[in-house]
Amino acid sequence: MRTPAIDVYIVRPSTVERVLAVVGRARPIALVDVRSPNPGKVIALLHDDGDRVAPGEPLAIIEATVEQAQTQVGMAQARVARAERDRARLAFERTRILADKGIMARVALDEARAALQAAQASLDAATATTAAASERVRQFTVRAPMAGLVLYRPIDSGQVVSSTTSLFQLGSLQGAEIQVQVDEAYADSLRPGLDARAVLTGSDQTFRVRIAEISPQVDSATGGRLIKLVPIDGPDLAPGRSIDISIVVDRRTDRIVIPRGAVIDPSTTPGVYVVDSGGIVRLRRISIMRWPSPNAIIETGLVPGDKVVLDPAATRPNAHVRPVTPAARRDR
Repeated sequence: MRTPAIDVYIVRPSTVERVLAVVGRARPIALVDVRSPNPGKVIALLHDDGDRVAPGEPLAIIEATVEQAQTQVGMAQARVARAERDRARLAFERTRILADKGIMARVALDEARAALQAAQASLDAATATTAAASERVRQFTVRAPMAGLVLYRPIDSGQVVSSTTSLFQLGSLQGAEIQVQVDEAYADSLRPGLDARAVLTGSDQTFRVRIAEISPQVDSATGGRLIKLVPIDGPDLAPGRSIDISIVVDRRTDRIVIPRGAVIDPSTTPGVYVVDSGGIVRLRRISIMRWPSPNAIIETGLVPGDKVVLDPAATRPNAHVRPVTPAARRDR
C-alpha cells in the first residue's frame, strides 16, 4: 500500500510580536452624570441629546413651590425688619438731639442706641434668611457643571426625580479615550506608553493608539483591570463606539511559532506529533508560552527543521507517513 501523505509544518525561527487583542469602547475624557441636589417634579427640560452646553447653563428646572413660598415669607420679614430698623433709627436721632440739649437723660440715649442695634441685627438676620431661601430656590435649577455635549437624557418633563436620578449624561467636548478590560493575568505585561493598533469594529481603517493609564485595581467581579488608551491619530470617536484593539506588548526574534491546532492537550501536557527523518510519527512534549494568540509560541521542545503534523487527529504515534507541506500539495 502507498504511504499516506500528511500535512506538516516545517519549523522555522522568526520574529514574533506578542499581541494582546481586546475590544474597547470610546468615551469622552470627562463623563458626568448630572443630578439634582433636591428631589421633586421636573417642570422644564431645557436641553436634549446632542446639544452643546456652556458651563453654568441651565439644563432643567425642578418644581420648588414650598421653597419659593419660603423665599416670599423671608422677603416680607426682611421688609418688616427694615421698617423697624428705620423707626429705631429715627427714635435714636431724636433722643440724641434732645440729650445733647440736656432735655433727655443719657440713659434714654443708651436705650435708643440699643434698640437701634437690635433692629439692625433683626434686619441682618432676616436678610440672611431670605438669601438662604433664594439660594435654595436657585438649587432647583440644574446647571451644566462644565462645557460639554449632552449624550443622553433619560427623563421626561413631568417626571418626579430623586437626588440619585440621573437627569443628563454630559461628555467633554475635547478629546476621547478608549477603555478596555484586560484579564489580570495579561495586564501585568502592559505598561503606559505601549503603542497599539486600533480598528473601528466593522471597518478596515487602522489607526494608532497608546496606553495612557493602567488601573492598579483588579475588578473582583470580572478579574480584569481597566486600561485607558488615547488615539494618536485616526477618526473622531463617537461615545460608546466599539473598537478592536491590538496591543503590541513586545517583539522577540528567533522564536518558534506553530498553529495552535497542531498542539495536543494544550491545557494539561502539551505536545505535538513530529515526523522524523524515517517518516515515523513521534510524540514530542513541548512547553507553550501562556499568551492569548492565534498561534502557539513554543518555549521548549522544538528546533528549526522539525516537521510538525498540522492535524494530529489524522494520524497516531509510530505511524509511517509521507510528510507534505500544504504549499507543496497545492503545487501538485
